[in-house]
Amino acid sequence: MKPATLKYLLLCTGLAAGSQALAAATLVQNVRVFDGEAVHERRSVLFDGATIKSADYRGAAPQGARIVDGAGRTLLPGLIDSHVHAFRYLDLPLLFGVTTQVDMFTGVQVMQDMRAAMAAGKNTQRADMFSAGTLATAKGGHGTQFGMAIPTLATPAEAQGFVDARIAEGSHFIKIVLESGHGAQRMATLDLPTVKALIEAAHRRGKLAVVHVSTPENARAALDAGADGLVHLFVGSTISAGDAAALAKLAGARRAFVVPTFSALESMAGVKPDELLADPALASLLDKEQALPLKASYGQSPMPALLTAPKAVTAALRRAGVPVLAGTDAGNPGTQYGVSMHHELAALVAAGLTPGEALAAATSAPARLFRLGQRGHIADGYKADLLLVEGNPLADIAATRRIVEVWKDGESAAPLRERQRARVAQENTVPGLAPVRLPPDGRISLFGKDKLASPFGKGWGASYDSMMGGKSSATLQVVPGEGGQEAVAVTAKIVPGFPYPWAGLYFAPGAQQMQPANLSAAKELRFRVRGDGGRYTVSMLSQGVTIPATVPFTARAQWQEVVVPLTRFAGVDPALVTMIGFNAGPEPGDYRFEIADVRLLEGAGQAAGSAP
Repeated sequence: MKPATLKYLLLCTGLAAGSQALAAATLVQNVRVFDGEAVHERRSVLFDGATIKSADYRGAAPQGARIVDGAGRTLLPGLIDSHVHAFRYLDLPLLFGVTTQVDMFTGVQVMQDMRAAMAAGKNTQRADMFSAGTLATAKGGHGTQFGMAIPTLATPAEAQGFVDARIAEGSHFIKIVLESGHGAQRMATLDLPTVKALIEAAHRRGKLAVVHVSTPENARAALDAGADGLVHLFVGSTISAGDAAALAKLAGARRAFVVPTFSALESMAGVKPDELLADPALASLLDKEQALPLKASYGQSPMPALLTAPKAVTAALRRAGVPVLAGTDAGNPGTQYGVSMHHELAALVAAGLTPGEALAAATSAPARLFRLGQRGHIADGYKADLLLVEGNPLADIAATRRIVEVWKDGESAAPLRERQRARVAQENTVPGLAPVRLPPDGRISLFGKDKLASPFGKGWGASYDSMMGGKSSATLQVVPGEGGQEAVAVTAKIVPGFPYPWAGLYFAPGAQQMQPANLSAAKELRFRVRGDGGRYTVSMLSQGVTIPATVPFTARAQWQEVVVPLTRFAGVDPALVTMIGFNAGPEPGDYRFEIADVRLLEGAGQAAGSAP
């Protein structure tokens, strides 16, 4: 008797021995299998409980097993997102076939709770998570802007203690920030000796050290320092073939991997993943708040040329044999957990990977390189984290979006998907907030002597980054305006030491601060301004979006009117607006400007009343 035949007979005997095993067994028959590395055109896969029992099952269907028809379909390992910031929606990734997330920075308690659930085998209804916990950054550096106090470091001598503290908290690997900002937006960053000391400290403890970079120079420096991986590439409209090849050669020599994070880079370039929300099967699993980040982006206008450099470098990495991993940087504007992985896969293919290489970048490669254990493959004894899709994603990568079923630890996520779909459908039938009745003249700034009033909402106040740990400040004073109206004079001081400093004036349209208001009746924002000649921004924020959309303006010496169509606030839902702001920053210095006659108008043709 052949050993394989004996294996199947023994397996069937074992399955027949217990009613619990029979009830849990699932057999996906006659399906195309991508096992994480290779394609098998016609196989049957048997899993029982949390484990794959046979990746090439050839016996009769075990008694009581659930049979799933795989004809015309492809079975994949559950997808692994190699770069997220998992601070919310922890149940969302699984609905889109992402069964594991590699987290680059989250709260320590979130990380510890997830580790405990995974260790207890009680994480079947969420994606697993392997986290860096708290990232390594400088005081006032990238990562300190989120309103939560985190430990920082400044010298190489502090590196080992920092790494040991992270490991004690439960960090799976160490993430290091090498980021000094762009243009006028500068920020503190670790120096290279400290970066190198952190990498060496992590390696002494048997941990990986990966580095956040955003420039070619920092990418080379991190690789020279011994980084195991780069967890971003960088935007740029040009890069020479020689420079791209040299960076790839260096990564290969250092045996490093790279997570380009095209979803985040596209957001920086103002390119939105519109096709995700245009797909009814995907959009039906996102409620209104969850969909909003996909409508937003860091870049205020599309500049696809900025993707030239990361595409060229990714192609060079592939040619050099450097592992490229799929990661979305979910948690940022332009991304959403789980669903963005399907866009990321397409972006990797557009950058030069084959569909099979892109699928490996989201399955076997991150499992191996991040040391995630027996996952990322369809193989005997591996976790039964699986994704079944219609069609052939090895020919058309978009087929990953045609999800038939997802299994996590052998349990079907179909009930979770159906509950979410029903919840979203119900939300779409329930009326939202009633639109705010705007004043006839649209004016929302009822400024008077020693008073900042408004016709609705919580009203006006000073806003500055101290609420997030910064040191900037703003004071407000009612002053004479023009035409008999009062204005608000904003005196702001922007202080460095916070990554994205701001200070200014805000309007809260909801009944309480940060409560949403439905401003969908308004089509444009108008205000009058004068000041010191400096550049400022008017911003708008809506529920579900963490970073405001901004439009720049200049406060010249003479009064002028600024008109901003609300459509310019990309990614903001006018039916869920939580804040309108007028801010100085991020450049350090002293600022002064005056704002008056702020109006929300129903259209360009609406009369502006007695606007001066």
